[in-house]
Amino acid sequence: MRLDGKTAIVTGGASGFGAGIVRKFVAEGARVMIADINGDAARAMASDMGDGVLAQTVDVGDGASVQAMADAALSAFGGLDILVNNAGVTHLPTPMEEVSEDEFDRVVRVNMKSVYLTARALVPHMKSRGTGAILNIASTAGVSPRPRLNWYNASKGWMITATRTMAVELAPDGVRVNALNPVAGETPLLKSFLGEDTPEMRAKFLATIPLGRFSQPEDLGNAACFLCSDEASMITGVAMEVDGGRCI
Repeated sequence: MRLDGKTAIVTGGASGFGAGIVRKFVAEGARVMIADINGDAARAMASDMGDGVLAQTVDVGDGASVQAMADAALSAFGGLDILVNNAGVTHLPTPMEEVSEDEFDRVVRVNMKSVYLTARALVPHMKSRGTGAILNIASTAGVSPRPRLNWYNASKGWMITATRTMAVELAPDGVRVNALNPVAGETPLLKSFLGEDTPEMRAKFLATIPLGRFSQPEDLGNAACFLCSDEASMITGVAMEVDGGRCI
């Protein structure tokens, strides 16, 4: 029960890594808002997890939607201890100059602008309380970029830098900010990363991971739980690889 009494928002919490983080947080005693653009999936997941779990439909790239999410969480919980910026998208593997402007704008909106919008909505609350933990789900793509995922790679590199600058600025206010860098995992985005989800493509990618497997939602949940718990009270500004050695 390392998060007993804590409250949290997890964006993109209805599937993939986000769902793994939600399940771990709830198992460790937290009350959690599953915030997802797929409101039906969020509500279905919340209904299976008990009274301490709420669902909220949110478009993380829209300021009014993010503010409504923050207001709903603060109204329901009375305060917020943990914010996990997990929602993210990618473009298909494509030569950088052939990615459409709409695809580029979508990556920037969901992967980058969302971090600004959630900070604008919730950092003042955390500052007023003198405590809080923010966790950004970045990627090994921001550390060891792969060809043909150029603008996705860049967005995750931005998120790592944003994590560090947020950590430095918010430390005097008692707010910690960290990131996780997962390698590709068993999530709905896997097919997009690989281009096509075939046994051959999986084997080719797995050959680059020393531990020989993809990241699982449970792996991210375990790491997120530690970084957002009081056990990590001296850790801020870290971008921790959860990648089976991929970035070595």
